[in-house]
Amino acid sequence: MIHWKTFSVLGGFLLFTAGTALSQDIEPLLPGLKDKAVVLDITARILENDSEEVWNSKSSKVTIPGKAVGIKFIGSNIVVSVQFTPYLRRDGHNVLVAQGQIWIDIPRQGMRYQTTMQTIPITFGEEVYFLPLGSSNSEGSVIEILLRLHPYKEEAEQEDAVKAEESTSDAEVPKNNEN
Repeated sequence: MIHWKTFSVLGGFLLFTAGTALSQDIEPLLPGLKDKAVVLDITARILENDSEEVWNSKSSKVTIPGKAVGIKFIGSNIVVSVQFTPYLRRDGHNVLVAQGQIWIDIPRQGMRYQTTMQTIPITFGEEVYFLPLGSSNSEGSVIEILLRLHPYKEEAEQEDAVKAEESTSDAEVPKNNEN
C-alpha cells in the first residue's frame, strides 16, 4: 500500500499531453471520422495541503471513440500517467475509461508503483472529476482532473457560426464613398 502522505510538490510540475487521433490538416482526407470525433476538455490542477491551487493546466483534445488521449505529470518525486478513452453508445450513456499509472519515490522506502482502471459513465457536456491519487491526502498534494466530453461537430459548428457572424457584421458596415 502506498502512503500518499509522503507526496508533496517539492519541485516544479510538468504536464505533457499525448497526441490525438485527429488533427486539422487530415480532416479533409477523412470526412467520415469528423462526424464521429469527440472533444475531451481536460482541466488538471494540483492542490496543496489546504486546498491551495499551486498549478493548473487546461487543454482540449480531439479524438475518436476507442482512441485514448493521454496526459503525464512529472514532479520531483512522482510521475503520473493517465489515459482517457471515450466509448460512445447509441443510447447516450457514454463511458470514459480512465487508466492511470503512478510511480512515486518515497524516502527511505524506495520507488512504488500503482495502477488504476476505472470506467466512468459520462454524458455529453457533463463534468466529471478523476483523482488519480485519491481524494484524501492530509499532508501532501492532490491531483484533480476535470473532464468534459462533447461532440467535435458541436465545436466545428460554433467556429462556423463565429465566422458567419464576422462576415455578416462586415457586410453590414456601410461604406461612405462621399468626399
